[in-house]
Amino acid sequence: MTAPDPKADLLRYLQDARDALLWKLDGLSEYDIRRPLTPTGTNLLGLVKHAAGVELGYFGDTFGRPFFAEDPPPWWYTQDAEPNADMWATPDESREDIAGLYRRAWEHADGTIAALPLDVTGHVPWWPEERRETTLHHILVRVIADTSRHAGHADIVRELIDGAVGLTQGKDSMPPGDRAMWEAYRHRLEAAARAADEAV
Repeated sequence: MTAPDPKADLLRYLQDARDALLWKLDGLSEYDIRRPLTPTGTNLLGLVKHAAGVELGYFGDTFGRPFFAEDPPPWWYTQDAEPNADMWATPDESREDIAGLYRRAWEHADGTIAALPLDVTGHVPWWPEERRETTLHHILVRVIADTSRHAGHADIVRELIDGAVGLTQGKDSMPPGDRAMWEAYRHRLEAAARAADEAV
């Protein structure tokens, strides 16, 4: 057994969530990756855009390594941006631009993670003053949780669009079954839910 490498373990889980989130865009039209599928507007490309901004902020600005040190940040990344500006894509923001920014955010974040020890202190400018100081370890755990949560949102949104399911490309982590099996399973759950409701 090799010695544990906490940083490598954390980075592996972060990368798995990154890959899953980006994979959910594959094979869909421009409309489908952008359209809101919940009452609060959740959409696939917006989730990727948000995740890019999260990594740029937490692994860049927090540790004095700003991604936009030389170039101006995009409109949605500024402090005076409208609420939820990072959760959807305008018609002139392409899939390639947003996915490319996300990949560059990974590279920048991975550079921060490689360069700094897990116990190094950073300062999160947008947190309340009394708790702005934190560690790289805390930020890594926080971003893993956030990215995994949004990958779960993307799982559901993608299934609503075209029925596609799965954890990552080539590894769906789903029990075996065809469409008829899943329809029967869903009907069984619906019947159980109705029976429970009627029993109250």
